Amino acid sequence: MGKSEKTNPYLAHLLEDNHIESSSLNKYTGKPYSEKYYELLKVRKALPIYDKREEFLQLVKESKVVVLVGDTGSGKTTQVPQFFLEEGHLEKNKMIVCTQPRRVAAMSVSQRVADELDVPLGEAVGYTIRFEDVTSPKTILKYATDGMLLREAMSDPQLSRYSLIILDEAHERTLATDILMGILKTVVRQREDLKLVIMSATLDAGKFQDYFSRDPEHPLTVPLINVPGRVYPVEVYYTPEPEKDYLEAAIRTVIQIHANEPLGDILLFLTGEEEIEETCKRLNHDIPLLVKDSKPFRILPLYSSLPPNAQQRVFEPPPSNGRKIIVATNIAETSLTIDGVVYVIDPGFSKQKIYDPRVRVESLLVSPISKASAKQRAGRAGRTRPGKCFRLFTEQTFKKDLIETTYPEILRSNLANVVLTLKKLGVDDLVHFDFMDPPAPETLMRALELLNYLGALDDEGELTQLGKLMAEFPLDPQLSKMLIVSPQFQCSNEILSIVAMLSVPNCFLRPRDAQKKADAAKARFTHSEGDHLTLLNVYYAYKHNEEDPNWCYQNYLNYRSLKSADNVRSQLEAMMNKLSLPLVSTDFQSAEFYVNIRKALVNGFFMQVAHLESNGYYLTVKDNQVVSLHPSHGLDHKPTWVVYNEFVLTSRKYIRTVTEIKGEWLLEYASHYYELANFPVGEAKRDLEKLTIKNKKPRKQK
Repeated sequence: MGKSEKTNPYLAHLLEDNHIESSSLNKYTGKPYSEKYYELLKVRKALPIYDKREEFLQLVKESKVVVLVGDTGSGKTTQVPQFFLEEGHLEKNKMIVCTQPRRVAAMSVSQRVADELDVPLGEAVGYTIRFEDVTSPKTILKYATDGMLLREAMSDPQLSRYSLIILDEAHERTLATDILMGILKTVVRQREDLKLVIMSATLDAGKFQDYFSRDPEHPLTVPLINVPGRVYPVEVYYTPEPEKDYLEAAIRTVIQIHANEPLGDILLFLTGEEEIEETCKRLNHDIPLLVKDSKPFRILPLYSSLPPNAQQRVFEPPPSNGRKIIVATNIAETSLTIDGVVYVIDPGFSKQKIYDPRVRVESLLVSPISKASAKQRAGRAGRTRPGKCFRLFTEQTFKKDLIETTYPEILRSNLANVVLTLKKLGVDDLVHFDFMDPPAPETLMRALELLNYLGALDDEGELTQLGKLMAEFPLDPQLSKMLIVSPQFQCSNEILSIVAMLSVPNCFLRPRDAQKKADAAKARFTHSEGDHLTLLNVYYAYKHNEEDPNWCYQNYLNYRSLKSADNVRSQLEAMMNKLSLPLVSTDFQSAEFYVNIRKALVNGFFMQVAHLESNGYYLTVKDNQVVSLHPSHGLDHKPTWVVYNEFVLTSRKYIRTVTEIKGEWLLEYASHYYELANFPVGEAKRDLEKLTIKNKKPRKQK
């Protein structure tokens, strides 16, 4: 098409690039490009990654695997997949997939790339996260969480739909990324048409090179390309003395910056949703009181369970002649890049999953971050102009106390789901599976033991029919087992709702200024026999009130969580139908209604049972951990036996989301686990012995 008076003024600039089609029609939609497309194109071309475009494409052409190290803000996540689309590197009927460790990033990045290509999200560009698939038969570029790509590998071990797989943010070393790397290391050697790009934001990428190149039979050359970010200098400040309360120190620092520093957005890192929401309220209240002639400000929370529209608000421009104050978890550390941030406040903590295989307890604990994380956080301040990073710890702490990099998740997690996934993928020799960092043998043994007791693996370690069904669900093995056996107890509809409610953030709100009202509202839903039944009551009430957000607000319920639970339930229901698992219910008026639900709970969680001791405390059965019921429980008495969903380690050891069960059910449905001969001495054993004598002989596991 020649230039004419009618040509868009941006088009001449566009045509200078021979890799962009010389046409004003979008090749994906067939419509003329919008002005926004050309504006974004100018932004894209200014990104550092563009200077390395030809070099990078040449490397991928010559090599099966390429490692790309790109600083934060270099443009690697959004641009690399588009380079391949523009070059026409896509094999016929194949797709490009780019994995993200967090769902927030998969959603926001896919929307950005859809805007840059000037296509509706869900058509040429889409995303897949747990319980949400925004793709179509037209999709050729997909952003997905690493966990979702791993699930795809279970049904298609060769990942044959893709000609290019990009593992982004590989330095975060999530469980799913580590397993994917182990699988792809083999697949990329077997498939001639597959290319693999590993993208990392840190300089320890040599480890990825060594891992993918080492193979005595099929060695590969794995080149590395380095892309500098668009980073301005960042001044780092430390506290002279350790802070007693990092939250108070963080709030104080935000107020001081807002009062004294030139305009520029502030990014404060905190550890979780509750902490963030509380801090946002405090800042909204305190800044007008404490800052004389305060400039306009907008305070925005950012964490993974926020709905997409609320997350997107952090990218909006600040108020006129004012600033944004973003209070975020570590998802703002690498997964999302927010332009305009000039000041970063880093208390030096994040929530990390820690697993103790000896007592089978997985906890989210607030832990010090690594030096690599601290550097990543500081780098967020230098995106658009020189910035400042205020670390709320001493320089001595940074130099001597922080570890170099965060331990990979595979070294600090319960591996039951990993083992189930690998078994479904056909990996029989787990001990010799090529992990980048092999997990502790004890952790692996605990996972095999749990799956064996649940009936997912037989005594030879082979996947059973039940195990194959369990692997189909994107859930913890105990939840999967409970869901699969629930039709036997005529309560699969109810268990489906409970599992959905357990899969989303806590639905109960308890604002500091309305705690009594919130507790009274919760009491209206509380079931005296247990918290699982309380969750079921909440879901019923939500549906009965036609999913009304105002009703949720009046009853101190989190509308986002309930809406999300409803979506999760629909997805799980579709899976149940696909696997021919019947959806049934006991008559609500029947005395058996709640009993059947509690029996189904025992079938999934018989290893998470506690017994009331004569001293008034509970003791977890077999592991002998002294625990208390979490203050949030709704039981109106202290039952002898309870099943629990979570073991929480805070100031004390708590069990959370508890429901009353009967001791004889343990003998009836889990006699293989409650072998009295192998049972530790104690009150729980004596109680079970009495029940055994009373019932003469325990029945076998169903």
